[in-house]
Amino acid sequence: MRFDRVKLLFKDDFEKFKNAKILLLGVGGVGSFCLDCLYRSGVQDITIVDFDRYDITNQNRQIGSENIGEVKVEVLKRLYPGINAIEAKIDEEWVDSFDFSKYDLVLDAIDDIKAKIAIAKKAYPKLISSTGSARKCDPTKIEVASIWKTYGDPFAKKIRYELKKAGFKGDYQAIFSPEEPRCKEKGSFVGVTGSFGLTLCSYAIKRVLKY
Repeated sequence: MRFDRVKLLFKDDFEKFKNAKILLLGVGGVGSFCLDCLYRSGVQDITIVDFDRYDITNQNRQIGSENIGEVKVEVLKRLYPGINAIEAKIDEEWVDSFDFSKYDLVLDAIDDIKAKIAIAKKAYPKLISSTGSARKCDPTKIEVASIWKTYGDPFAKKIRYELKKAGFKGDYQAIFSPEEPRCKEKGSFVGVTGSFGLTLCSYAIKRVLKY
């Protein structure tokens, strides 16, 4: 009953993505909505990784952020029973030591450039990455493309620069928006950050199904 309407849409393909092993890195404004989408769509093997605690400034865009001061992954384990949660800071050292091989897809929703580059170098064949969702207000501008073909996004430009600097020769898909930033500060609107997360989820399902 719970997933009947999802099955009506995907039919036999539902079983394929239901059993996919998904690793979601970062559960903030983008990642929390990606998690919600994966969970409600029926994906049963989801592992989330984050180290942060909720702050009052998260409440404009993050699922679970009413629980100020609590560890994000612990709150989300309560909200989404059955997921796997790892409380860890995603930095270069963590990426280097973590085993990505048992996952079908790696979804990157973190902000740290150095860690994003490390993830790309280690897991790019199964990676889908979110770029800059802040400072924007129009979700209809969101696109999915090769990281090398992203444009109009200063954060994505910085990622491309650092990948080249690191000698990275691979490729992976990125969620980005070429919308002109509306402010210099890190302002954010859930209509965009949430839509980045939903796009990340949607593209992950398409990737599993090879659509």
